[in-house]
Amino acid sequence: MMFREKYRIMNEQISPDQELVDKITRSIPGNEKETNKGKNLIRKPVAILAMLSVLVLTITPVIAKNASIIYGLMYYVAPDVAQFFVPIQKSCEDNGIKMEVVSAYIHDNVAEIYITMQDLVGERIDGTIDLYDSYSINRPFDSFATCELVGYDETTKTATFLISITEWGNKKIVGDKVTFSVREFISDKRIYNEIPIPVDLTNISDALSTKEVSPGGGGGPKIEEYYQNYESRVKVLVPSAPMQFPVEGIDFTGIGYIDGMLHIQTSVVNNLTKDNHGYFFLRDKSGNEVQCIYNVSFSENIDTDNRVHYDEYVFEIPKSEIGQYSLYGTFVTSGLYTRGNWQVTFPLEQMNDKSTHPN
Repeated sequence: MMFREKYRIMNEQISPDQELVDKITRSIPGNEKETNKGKNLIRKPVAILAMLSVLVLTITPVIAKNASIIYGLMYYVAPDVAQFFVPIQKSCEDNGIKMEVVSAYIHDNVAEIYITMQDLVGERIDGTIDLYDSYSINRPFDSFATCELVGYDETTKTATFLISITEWGNKKIVGDKVTFSVREFISDKRIYNEIPIPVDLTNISDALSTKEVSPGGGGGPKIEEYYQNYESRVKVLVPSAPMQFPVEGIDFTGIGYIDGMLHIQTSVVNNLTKDNHGYFFLRDKSGNEVQCIYNVSFSENIDTDNRVHYDEYVFEIPKSEIGQYSLYGTFVTSGLYTRGNWQVTFPLEQMNDKSTHPN
């Protein structure tokens, strides 16, 4: 114990040269203009790697919090070199949740890795857990990688994910390390599948007020007629006070006709920590379904803690005929949001054991 404390004190007194740190900081993407960044990284990759290597080798608790930025820049310059510096760590624990590599099956140019996440202190992990693009898979070779939930053990509160990596060019995967990291996840998801929406469509009138917005995205078969690019502006409903809606976690904030087309609007507060979403459709008296011709999304209060995300769905049904239809929707909401810093790094050649491959 005395040796550990003495080593800690000595280690905290060691730090890299400040000029070196400053040089690396200025080289990190985002700290310079795009043109200069591109030129510097192309002209001086060896110099940058040399500085990064020294910094990694002399890393101490003083700069440990910036390690992810340093590794990120190293991957930007040379992924194979960056992965060399990442230490082997097949399991990690943060925020009371353990992530672990349990097995891998390597065959030709494909690697299948099983990762588990277990809640050691609560019930934040369940069968609906969703990493929702918060994960990253770093590997020192060109490939295509995916991650999907393949199982959940309720007794141990453990979710199992399958990471599939396919190397391009039909090259065999051998002798490489892979790093898998997760920043956040959502759980306690609920699905509302094709539920009726209690709105009397026979009483829908023209919208009392509208506005133009620059959408953050959109879709649908006719989206290009109304929204060509991110500089386009589209007409939407001015949000109203939330109305009656059977989906907890999503607000129903508007319905009305704009330029002869039916607009329906919903909103979610702080959706970046929820990913609540869905869609509407119409159904006639014969059971035939009509989808929206396009939908757009936009946000308000972007720079505050109460950011509001809006979705608006547009149907090409005349007002004189809308009374022949009923409104339905399918939605997905989540009740729990968990943040953390989970990362595992492992050599693939040491995990190539089919006997540990789950069935």
